Amino acid sequence: MRIQSIVALVLVAASAPAALAQDAGNAPVRHGISIGNYPNVAGLRMNFRDRGLQKVDGANVTIWTPYDNEPSGTVRGFSVGLPMTGAGSVSGVTVGLFGAGASRDLTGFSVGGIGVGAGGRTRGIAIGGIGVGGGGSLEGLAIGGIGAGSGGNAKGIMVGGVGAGVAGDIQGIAIGGIGAGAGGNARGLIAGAIGAGAGGDLTGIGFGGIGVGAGGTIRGLAIAGVGVGAGESIDGVAIALVGVGAPTLRKFAMASMVGARHMDGLMIAGVSKLDKGGDMRGVSVAGVNDFRGSQKGLTIGIVNYARELDGMQIGVINVARNASVKFLPIVNYHRK
Repeated sequence: MRIQSIVALVLVAASAPAALAQDAGNAPVRHGISIGNYPNVAGLRMNFRDRGLQKVDGANVTIWTPYDNEPSGTVRGFSVGLPMTGAGSVSGVTVGLFGAGASRDLTGFSVGGIGVGAGGRTRGIAIGGIGVGGGGSLEGLAIGGIGAGSGGNAKGIMVGGVGAGVAGDIQGIAIGGIGAGAGGNARGLIAGAIGAGAGGDLTGIGFGGIGVGAGGTIRGLAIAGVGVGAGESIDGVAIALVGVGAPTLRKFAMASMVGARHMDGLMIAGVSKLDKGGDMRGVSVAGVNDFRGSQKGLTIGIVNYARELDGMQIGVINVARNASVKFLPIVNYHRK
């Protein structure tokens, strides 16, 4: 009888963690210090590896990430991993010698020797030795030794040793050692040693060692070592060593080659080119002004060509196809 009792006691003890995990929703709160896989603790909880965690108000200290494929439970206070930790939602201070994360939301101050991440929203300050990432939105400061990114939108500051980017919109500052960008719209400062860009509009300041680009409109200041371009328009100041181009250029553009279908402002270039059927208003100063459309303004260059001139050309060679005198040196003036 004594042997049977001992066996029964061992079986009960072995099944206790699983039973607690299954009955986590009904587990009473344990106050003070708790050692083991107890699901509901207010105080200090220490466990090797969590399973079926419900709630910890205080500090949760673990050795490894949870058994659950998608960690559950909420930790409010301190979440410490020696070397890794994780939960469903974590709010407060999260520290992992290797990594720290949450399957849902991560809020507060988070540091991971390798990485920090959340399946949902990340808010606050997140620092990862290699990277910081979130499946949802990112709000606050995110710094990754290699990269920082989000599957949703971002608001705040993102810094990545290699890259910083989001699948959605970004508002704030994004700096990448190689590149920075957004799949949607970007508003603020976007800078990359190689490139910076947005799949939608870029509003603010864009800097790229090689290029700056947007699928929509660039508004503000864009500076690149090689080129600046936009799928719709550039409205502001665009400066590049090689080229600046968009269907519409407004305000100011300067590069070795500037090209557009619609120009309105001041263009300074080695070659300034207006697409066939396009129109220009303003001033263009270039070695060659090649306008295959309508010029309504002033061009200054060595060679000036306009299919339709409604303004003035100043240069060595001036050609206006619609003028009564199509070729004139020095100055050509024609009004429709």
